[in-house]
Amino acid sequence: MIDLLVAGGGPAGLATALHGAAAGLDVVVVERRRGPIEKACGEGLMPHAVEHLSRLGVDPPGVPLRGIRYLDGDRCADAPFRAGPGRGVRRTALHTAMLEAAAEAGIAFLHTDICTVHQDSASVRMGDLRARHLAAADGLHSPIRRSLALEQPVGGPRRWGIRRHVRISPWTDHVEVHWADDAEAYVTPVADDCVGIAVLTSRRGGFDQHLDEFPGLRRRVAGYPHGPDMAAGPLRQKVSRPSCGRVLLVGDAAGYIDALTGEGLGIAFATAELLVGCIAAGRADDYDRRWRQVTRRYRLLTAGILQASTSAPLRRAVVPAADAFPGVFTGLVNRLAQGPR
Repeated sequence: MIDLLVAGGGPAGLATALHGAAAGLDVVVVERRRGPIEKACGEGLMPHAVEHLSRLGVDPPGVPLRGIRYLDGDRCADAPFRAGPGRGVRRTALHTAMLEAAAEAGIAFLHTDICTVHQDSASVRMGDLRARHLAAADGLHSPIRRSLALEQPVGGPRRWGIRRHVRISPWTDHVEVHWADDAEAYVTPVADDCVGIAVLTSRRGGFDQHLDEFPGLRRRVAGYPHGPDMAAGPLRQKVSRPSCGRVLLVGDAAGYIDALTGEGLGIAFATAELLVGCIAAGRADDYDRRWRQVTRRYRLLTAGILQASTSAPLRRAVVPAADAFPGVFTGLVNRLAQGPR
């Protein structure tokens, strides 16, 4: 019988598999798609996410990120990272590096559809596979989470992300967050000749329509070639708990608040390590409690900033306040840059 079956071969699933292999577990990853998987995301890794990948032996190519910069018209506020740089990495480059590490670790892959999950007191079954535990890393709209009735309804406006790669030399070594009345645009250098621009918004429309809300950014990239647009969402996904019996949710499958703090991958890596630690210690029942502890700061900060951003007066005050109180802004950014504690 397999020790750990991982459903989903994205970064969260691969991090779980790598930690499982390092802990001496027999691991099998089930993922229908082969090769690197493209996805709409901001592609900026916070410093703690870079450090976590390094401990897994993963060093994807990219561009060093020195901090976060907020912009709103002529107002600008910078928050440098204190604990070393983050990294802007193309999603496909990150996935390729993680796949190579998984191959070196001898992790087995089964390229087939994720089937219905059945479990009893001793094991989990998915198709013909039987394992002691299953890590559900099957993404934002996790079918496994839904089948286990762990989803909860989400109220309020739903947010979406749209990303485009523009073939232009990066003009910044920060992640730039451009604020508008109803959206944010995240600019992340990902290569010497490419930046990724991700727009987060609750309004309908295509990328160019949303880019019009950021006239300065639109002028800067006008006329440069770009790749296809990719979208993801709705972003907010609420769960009652991150596990059910022998099935443990990890990454976006375990619930998601918003991409505005750039913490998605960092949280996924940290909770993947936590999941494997609980299983290896024979304490899988501890995962719910410890997951809530590890993710608490991220969930509170992200939910708080998101709630504040829904108020027009507060939203317009974000960049002026960050500019007026740089120590507070830098401190907040670096608390996020430290990762889960």
